[in-house]
Amino acid sequence: MNQTYIVKAGDTLYGISKQYGVSLSELININNVKPENLRIGEQLIIPSNVGMNPEALFKYTVKKGDTLYNIAKKYDTSVDMIKSLNNLNTNILSIGQELMIPENYSDISLPTYVNYTVKKGDTLYSIAKSNGITVDQIIKDNNLTNNILNVGRILKIRTQVVEECFGPDYNDTIYTVKKGDTLYSIAKKYNKPVDEIKKNNKLSSNTLSIGQQLII
Repeated sequence: MNQTYIVKAGDTLYGISKQYGVSLSELININNVKPENLRIGEQLIIPSNVGMNPEALFKYTVKKGDTLYNIAKKYDTSVDMIKSLNNLNTNILSIGQELMIPENYSDISLPTYVNYTVKKGDTLYSIAKSNGITVDQIIKDNNLTNNILNVGRILKIRTQVVEECFGPDYNDTIYTVKKGDTLYSIAKKYNKPVDEIKKNNKLSSNTLSIGQQLII
């Protein structure tokens, strides 16, 4: 059975297609609408066949310590899929290299959003911190290409963080490993056992990489 969605300020057809895990072309065809003509308050039909969105890809920037294997594992995809999407003929990655990663949706509840109007002095970091989400999540949800914000811009902010291939549970904290960090120092900071952090992040050793993200 199809669902309906009311277009809000800041929405794009591409963003809606990613949110519901349907293809952009299918969303356009079933609603007979063009991306540039999307109107606030417009009601869209959302096809019921949710699953992997073949057009839902997001950009990932390779960090120090990344491998194709750990990126594939983190985003619930395969090394071969990443290599195919990015026309790679080797497993060697370079820091700063940009990869397209598929978004997979399976047995999830959909996130909900509120609109946030950028004020003078706002940064992506301050907005993310005050709303309990990550900068990467804001960038992805709003299809941002850089960290520059204009006063008055409307951003979509998640009020429900769901268990997707790229997200933690609502009550979890994402910690980005910095130079000098150890599992022991992170565990002490958050008053958590080392073994619990290792279990939650499926770590087989105590070795950490700068830039690695941990679920606390």
